[in-house]
Amino acid sequence: MNKTFLTFSVAALALTGTAALAQHQGRHSPDADGDGTVTQAEMQTHGDQMFARMDANGDGVINAEDRQARGQEMFATADTNGDGELSQAEMQAMHEARKERRDERREARADRRAERMGEHFAKLDTNGSGGLSQDELKAMHEMRGERGPGKRGMRGGHGKRGGGMMMLRMADADGDKSITRAEFDAALATHFAKVDADGNGAITETERKAAHEAMRAEWKAKREARSGQ
Repeated sequence: MNKTFLTFSVAALALTGTAALAQHQGRHSPDADGDGTVTQAEMQTHGDQMFARMDANGDGVINAEDRQARGQEMFATADTNGDGELSQAEMQAMHEARKERRDERREARADRRAERMGEHFAKLDTNGSGGLSQDELKAMHEMRGERGPGKRGMRGGHGKRGGGMMMLRMADADGDKSITRAEFDAALATHFAKVDADGNGAITETERKAAHEAMRAEWKAKREARSGQ
């Protein structure tokens, strides 16, 4: 793995430009109070936490050395008897711990989906009967038709990693393959302002979705341009 990718990959979730802000979900979501809106204060707090997490050696720069430091920390955690080697049992324990964390994230996502489905159902059940009539179902289908096709997430590596990588390249203002705190904060502010369409200092769900669609359109245009060459 070369240093360029190494630098960007260790901080791929640290910057929340149009890619990350457009989705702001998961356990590291900047939406601290879960109200569906990301304020500048929440974004700054999120940025502080992410930079500190990525800057493993605490030198104020995110670069290849941080990935090495994080790797050493992970190895030391897995090497429970401290003998400098990972036994089969330690490898299995590490695997089980990762699986447990994945399961916890899946459960959290399932809970959020269930909550959103309940809210959506309540909106569709306009008469509050606890069930959907033919007219209400028809209205739901008409609403979906207005939204148009292709609203699902993109595949092929253009999700968080693809957008995060692009934002990180933009953040590396001097092109030295390292991201300083000043570069990080500048990129964070720039992309927050880009998503905050009305400039009121808070990113709403509507603005988040608009940014996501704009990002997808940009990726599509770039793919078409490449395929036409």
